[in-house]
Amino acid sequence: MGLDDDIAILADAPLFGFLDRDALRLLTFAAERRELADGDLLFARGDPADGGFVVMSGTIRLAPRVAEAEPVRAGRSALIGQLALFVRGTRPTDARAEGAAEVMRITPTLMRRVLEEFPAAAQSVYDTLAIDLVDLVADLDRVRVLLED
Repeated sequence: MGLDDDIAILADAPLFGFLDRDALRLLTFAAERRELADGDLLFARGDPADGGFVVMSGTIRLAPRVAEAEPVRAGRSALIGQLALFVRGTRPTDARAEGAAEVMRITPTLMRRVLEEFPAAAQSVYDTLAIDLVDLVADLDRVRVLLED
């Protein structure tokens, strides 16, 4: 893949779509890339979450957190571990390649650098995360009401 392809994939990823070309170029050049073969483990439940991953090609299978649930499959431009772009924690599930795949790892340090160098992007990230938080609180309120009945 060339630079333009990488930038297009990042631009389609959640949270990165509003970044301008220069910010996406910085991510492309500074991020760590990892190629995976079929069945390779990207990370395991309980591993340190020290960055998010954008799927550049292929599919990553995220194991369900509960036994009855279906696995989640993340394809091209999917962002895995959005919270880990900003804070360190632990991985809540296992992630494995289904077939050959390539991911780009974006660390909190790199994300901070992009946001410092591109303040408009920082405001957009803040706005997006604030909306997500409001939606989460509304969902939790609906669950609370159901549980109280």
